[in-house]
Amino acid sequence: MKNYDVIIVGAGASGVFASYEFKKLETKLKVLVIDKGNTIYNRHCPIKLGKVDNCINCEPCNIMNGYGGAGTLSDGKYNITTEFGGQMHDFLGREDSIKLMEYVDKVLCEFDGGNSKLYQTKDSGLKTLALKHDLHLLDAKVRHFGTDRNIKILEKMYEDSKDYVDMLFNTTVLDIEHEDDKYKVYTNKDEVFTCKKLVLASGRSGSKWISKICKKFGIGLYSNQVDIGVRVELPAEVFKHITDAVYESKIVYQTKGYNDLVRTFCMNPYGQVVAENTNGIITVNGHSYSDPSLQSENTNFALLVSNKFTEPFKDSNEYGESIARLSNMLGGGVLLQRFGDLVKGRRSDKRRMEKCFTVPTLKATPGDLSLVIPKRQLDSIIEMIYALDKIAPGTANEDTLLYGVEVKFYNSKVNTDKNFETSQKGLFVVGDGGGATHSLSQSSACGVYVARYLNEIIG
Repeated sequence: MKNYDVIIVGAGASGVFASYEFKKLETKLKVLVIDKGNTIYNRHCPIKLGKVDNCINCEPCNIMNGYGGAGTLSDGKYNITTEFGGQMHDFLGREDSIKLMEYVDKVLCEFDGGNSKLYQTKDSGLKTLALKHDLHLLDAKVRHFGTDRNIKILEKMYEDSKDYVDMLFNTTVLDIEHEDDKYKVYTNKDEVFTCKKLVLASGRSGSKWISKICKKFGIGLYSNQVDIGVRVELPAEVFKHITDAVYESKIVYQTKGYNDLVRTFCMNPYGQVVAENTNGIITVNGHSYSDPSLQSENTNFALLVSNKFTEPFKDSNEYGESIARLSNMLGGGVLLQRFGDLVKGRRSDKRRMEKCFTVPTLKATPGDLSLVIPKRQLDSIIEMIYALDKIAPGTANEDTLLYGVEVKFYNSKVNTDKNFETSQKGLFVVGDGGGATHSLSQSSACGVYVARYLNEIIG
């Protein structure tokens, strides 16, 4: 049995920045980070390596797990804002939250060498254009590194922290116990570690596990929403006037048919559509690179419809998972449909896809999304596409591609105080795993805050 002052479960954005901050503070605390995935140097998806065409359910998934978490192989996009991406400001206030996100940005730029560009929506003029068509562009500062540079940054952060903080990879935490004012952490390798303070930072992929631990200790959980939608892929020229100005445009629209909120999410200019495995369910996402030689001719982004439920239903994530499972059942993974086929009520098939002018960047099964996505959400997505066509003509073209299903899972909100400590004293929940943050910037900032707080109270 090995003793630590602090154990962090999860090496995602929160865990990475907590580790970095402990090192920068030259802490005297003995810190251990445990993650079920691989080190930063061994995170290779077999699809990206060209070994397979479709997801083969690797365990653990290299897209979702390992050093850096789900953000490692993402497009390396950090949104500095409190308008979306979580509710960290409910705990720390908007001013302090922005300061922490700007600190994260400064650290990333130092490791990157200061070569990235910071985009700002505020003065782009696009907000006025959007409002003319009943679309609402949210304000943010956006830093984009690209998947390729994001990995290099995280490699440098790992090298910077590994001699100051112990790290265990390919190690799953099975259970936690509390006795004699210490936590016992049990792993799948028959190891037991103890600590004074325990930080759960297991991200989206650890949502069910965190819920299990919270229920064990009687910690309050609050059901969250789930967003259902598709990933849109179209020629980059269609959105070029928008992405050149702000890179990531968060656009919200309230549908006339149902008064539902539909939003754009995770925009990837000249990017690739990718599949990802969350708890055995194949969903779709998007990446993009800074190196022009790795870029495609397409831009992709998600269109998501927000779903909130009332009594008696409480498991919003299970609702999203059931829809994703149906897509997996029909398509063996991700389904793909031309927008023109969808509005005409016909299935996309191999013959129609061969005539398609937009070349898909992900190999997916041509099919019919209307057999998977509920009518209400699908009607709202179609209405949003026609609305976007007014500010980006070509969005509603016949050959615009729709991949399904994209699901934005929100972890149940864990009841914590302003320092992210639960009612179980000494047990903290940070990042996406606690349901308070949903973005790389906010999750990273959350890790920084808790590291500083712990160093102050026990360091």
